[in-house]
Amino acid sequence: MKTFTTRTFEIPTSKLNGRPVCFAVLADLHGLVFGTNHQKLYQAIMSQKPDAILIPGDMIVSRETDTLPLAASLILRLIQDIPVYYSLGNHEYKMLLKPERRESYLNYERLLTSAGVCFLHNEQILTEFGNTDFTFHGLELPIEFYHKPNSPSLSLTEMEHMLGIPSDKSFHVLLAHNPKYGRTYFSWGADLTVCGHYHGGILRFGKNHGLTCPQFLLFPPFCCGDFHRGSRHMVVSAGLGEHTIPIRIHNPRELVIIKLLPFKAGVVVEPNYNRKEP
Repeated sequence: MKTFTTRTFEIPTSKLNGRPVCFAVLADLHGLVFGTNHQKLYQAIMSQKPDAILIPGDMIVSRETDTLPLAASLILRLIQDIPVYYSLGNHEYKMLLKPERRESYLNYERLLTSAGVCFLHNEQILTEFGNTDFTFHGLELPIEFYHKPNSPSLSLTEMEHMLGIPSDKSFHVLLAHNPKYGRTYFSWGADLTVCGHYHGGILRFGKNHGLTCPQFLLFPPFCCGDFHRGSRHMVVSAGLGEHTIPIRIHNPRELVIIKLLPFKAGVVVEPNYNRKEP
């Protein structure tokens, strides 16, 4: 409950045209700070030499505006050296909806945007890492999709209406806070989907199963870890913090590292993380 682990997933893919690509995933920080000015977490991230930071939401607590500067201080340090892609979780979205806290949240987003952070409100952005084109998508679900314990289903048609349809030309990364709709995410077609929200199941059974989650579902599917359908992967972070149920049993807080490895003709190209960028 006082520290975190680093959990690494290596995913081979035939879509990479050059070197391996590394992402650090920050999910469900909920305003926590590890070390003075996040120094412990910052050093753990930088030691991995990620190409980008992926934030699938809930860096703050919706009822506590004092968590905004705590989250911002970490992100502002990271954006100086690494691109950051951010999609909203239910806590950011709730704060945005509350009239008494809306302006505080908007100031937070304006500050980070001005520093270079890319917020994705049901939007996409194209970039390149290691000679491979990447498209990042951010899914922002309406608040009813977080109702406890019952929330509506998400159809593929609804998702396509919000995000469009991914092309086959680039490597598509989807930031989607709520893993409950994993089956729809797989059908939509991203090569990699990154989620959080479930906090590792509170009490974890093995690598992928947990007891419950902030939506009060029992034994929720897609609880934590790496799931795949063919060449498509969904990585669900157990999160760096907690809020609704402030307990973790056999379920450490985690910084997630995703390493995409070139895969050609049955050979996985091993990463060289001591590389020097031009």
